[in-house]
Amino acid sequence: VQLVESGGGLVQPGGSLRLSCAASGFTFSNYAVNWFRQAPAKGRELDAAISDTGSSTHYAFFAKDRFTISRDNAKNTVDLQMNRLKPEDTAVYYCNFNIRGADRWGQGTQVTVSS
Repeated sequence: VQLVESGGGLVQPGGSLRLSCAASGFTFSNYAVNWFRQAPAKGRELDAAISDTGSSTHYAFFAKDRFTISRDNAKNTVDLQMNRLKPEDTAVYYCNFNIRGADRWGQGTQVTVSS
């Protein structure tokens, strides 16, 4: 199982970023996907989740109306479009799968929102 996040960077408040997670080594379309984030000195928190088919999504209260999760089962990728970013969105962002009871994580991608 390999998960590789990309797309992070430095962005000004109010800006946008699109994160992507490329997955390999398992049947991607069989599993729901989560995006988590972890800010310095804080625990990991869920941003958004999407079902295996992409027909159902869930967002944390802080992500609603700003973040959009999507997936492409043909390409084995899942994206997180983040708009109207705020300084408090600064964190390392991770995609996550629970495969047969085991949580799998990528290495994360750093998002920094600062002027």
